[in-house]
Amino acid sequence: MPPTLQKAVRTPWFPSLSISRISTSFLPFLYPQQRPASILSGISDNPGAYHKKIRRGRGPSSGKGKTSGRGHKGQKQHGKVPRGFNGGQTPDEVVHGIRGFDNVFSVDMKPLNLEKVQSWVDQGRLDPSKPITIRELAKSRCVSQVKDGVKLLAKGSEHLTFPLHIITSRASASAIAAVEAAGGSVTTRYYTPASIERIIRGKTDPIHSLQSRISVEGQQERKQYDMRLPDPTSRKDIEYFRDPAHRGYLSHQLEEGQGPSLFFKTPGTGKFVAKAVRRKAASAAENRIW
Repeated sequence: MPPTLQKAVRTPWFPSLSISRISTSFLPFLYPQQRPASILSGISDNPGAYHKKIRRGRGPSSGKGKTSGRGHKGQKQHGKVPRGFNGGQTPDEVVHGIRGFDNVFSVDMKPLNLEKVQSWVDQGRLDPSKPITIRELAKSRCVSQVKDGVKLLAKGSEHLTFPLHIITSRASASAIAAVEAAGGSVTTRYYTPASIERIIRGKTDPIHSLQSRISVEGQQERKQYDMRLPDPTSRKDIEYFRDPAHRGYLSHQLEEGQGPSLFFKTPGTGKFVAKAVRRKAASAAENRIW
């Protein structure tokens, strides 16, 4: 037995332990750790983290020897060929043209189903007593990588049990009907990609702006934020959020019987103004002799 261990056994605070038990429990502390020098040769990456480079032109047994996988002769073997090159023949893009187009007015909405919202509420990751905005959805990881906004969909609406108050960018008609049938409310409002980033960072109010009149149950007192939430400026966005059928937050701007369109007037709401030409024609007909 090493002298250090013998000295430890003789100490009065080890009266009830046997020598064999002390030796097995204290050996790691009595002797310094020793590792062989060959451990450095066994260090390697995790499986799949490193891909071996293909060595070309190193003999036929490698499968990439002699011609190195390029084949025999021609431009593809000797040099590089542009994409879509037909050997000097008229390119297909010129003969047939390029079909389709990129819609610059399209928006990239993140879909959100009611069954996922209800699942997050059941797990305690969303509080149904407070308004559910883009900030709560992003912080709870219910949605991620939001670009232009979030659209509420009605998949799994039969599982909805709590009255939820949701504020999103878009909402389908069936989702609105399901939430309101459960005693909740849906409000759609305008967001930009930059404002969504500021909302997630907590620098912008996720609900209120200059033109909004949103009142939601469970809403706390308004705080002071560094930056203001924008309102829509294009006609397409203004007409969408003025529509009560979409539960838009600008629907309070409409008068009774007025439609959301900024261009077309609702039949029966305009005032009829008789033209002076018609009055002159009527007076002229009365003064005719024959």
